[in-house]
Amino acid sequence: MALRQRRMGVLFAVFFLLLVAAAGRTLYFAAVRSATLRKAAQAQQLSTETLPAERGTITDRNGVDLAVSEPADDISADPFLLKDPLAVAEKLAPLLEKPRDEVLAELTQHSGFVYLAHALNPARAHRILALKIPGIDASVVMRRVYPRGSLAAQVLGLVGTEGKGLAGLEYSQDATLRGHPGQRRVVSDALGHPISISTVHPEVPGSSLKLTIDSNIQQHTEDVLSAVGHVFSPRDATAIVMDPRSGAIYAMASWPRLNDSITASVTNETLQNRAVSFDYEPGSTFKVVAISGALQEGLVTPETSFSIPDQIQVADRTIHDDAPHPEESLTTSQILAQSSNVGAIKIGGLEGADRFNQWVHRFGFGSPTRVDLPGEEQGQALALDKYSGSSMGNLPIGQGELVTPIQIATAYSAIANGGILRPPHIVKAVGGRSVAEPAGRRVVSSATAAEVRQMLKGVLAPGGTASQVSVPGYQLAGKTGTASKIDPATGQYSETAYVASFVGFAPAADPQLLCAVIVDEPKTGSIYGGAVAAPAFGEIMSFALPYLGISPH
Repeated sequence: MALRQRRMGVLFAVFFLLLVAAAGRTLYFAAVRSATLRKAAQAQQLSTETLPAERGTITDRNGVDLAVSEPADDISADPFLLKDPLAVAEKLAPLLEKPRDEVLAELTQHSGFVYLAHALNPARAHRILALKIPGIDASVVMRRVYPRGSLAAQVLGLVGTEGKGLAGLEYSQDATLRGHPGQRRVVSDALGHPISISTVHPEVPGSSLKLTIDSNIQQHTEDVLSAVGHVFSPRDATAIVMDPRSGAIYAMASWPRLNDSITASVTNETLQNRAVSFDYEPGSTFKVVAISGALQEGLVTPETSFSIPDQIQVADRTIHDDAPHPEESLTTSQILAQSSNVGAIKIGGLEGADRFNQWVHRFGFGSPTRVDLPGEEQGQALALDKYSGSSMGNLPIGQGELVTPIQIATAYSAIANGGILRPPHIVKAVGGRSVAEPAGRRVVSSATAAEVRQMLKGVLAPGGTASQVSVPGYQLAGKTGTASKIDPATGQYSETAYVASFVGFAPAADPQLLCAVIVDEPKTGSIYGGAVAAPAFGEIMSFALPYLGISPH
């Protein structure tokens, strides 16, 4: 009996001690850890989620979608919660469209969070979540989609996985397009199921951009450049189509073109917009600078006659025309139409180095055009104090100066636009509000511009360097260019690497459309601007002129 009482006493003491310990622990949690535990409970039941903002749409001038955003899902995993990573990898790999071993490597990382896919199609994401694999989760994001595939890819650029623009307009207009994300508060039950969702502050979508680009002209221009690439196998090619009266760009195309929709795997090189970044010696297209200046200063008229041998000595340099010929008499108009180097040098000599240099800068060379696109180079106009004795033997014919395609197109737009040079632009409206067109400045008088336009018609007339190019019903005007490139190995002009170009406009009497085509290092067929670039100009204009409803005359 006494033994039983002692045992009951011991048990009572043990239970009493346990009760005291439990009470003490309860008191500890209630008094000391209450704030910490309350926060932990709230964290388990209450969460704040980011609401991604919809990125602004980019359209062409007619409202055709070029870049849009749509909901998508980021798929993630917590490897610590996966009981059989190999089995999970086998299930997920086909849905992620990734090799099983790659998925397995991701699922076995020593981390509590791993991205398996970014911006996945919602339908595929739903199939993954339907597997109900613990540790596999999804979060809603917005992904960028380009409905016209790679059309105008170098102009549009691309958006990274974090939703930031990385190239092109997506980069330069990122602050406008991106918008501001929102937040919402989610209260969940013990099983993690949401029971209450409230918006803390709503997301603000980005503003839209309407471009001056016309998707049909852009498509046709890219198709023409693809044909140039197929026939002449150049290093690359660029074309710009614009309204010379306003500077609005209808098309800006590059070749090689991208094969697929723009993705994060596209390199910066393939997305480089060479229309604004390619520095090259312009060759004979630059002759319009010296001739326009001489006309404006009254040093020559279109009918002024010059005695033209097939070569000319300037200081220590001897410059030849393209083909040997006996000494002949050519007017200013014929010098431009036949692209005589000797004739252009003689006209430049009438101006002298100082005034010629002023004309180079008045036409905008050596300075950026201020086009609303990123990555614009400013070319290189030789400083007057760097001129040598032979500089006036090469500068008037487009050697020794670097220009960009957008600069040469803008300079010719001034001739087409009655002597007014206007900065080119590609953004037509932001958030539905029209963007004011940039102001222009006068370069030459309207009379001089009209004379040069008339003279440039001769380039496409019989005897001109692009006489084979025509568009039925339209009078064309323009200039060919064939420039030898500097060989980086020797520092001398190459005998195999050239830039072939053509820039022109129509109708010649009242220009409403301008096109520049620049082909870098054509390797097969021909290297001359009249044979390589001029026909591409004709193909582009033959589509764009009637498409825009420009009357034949």
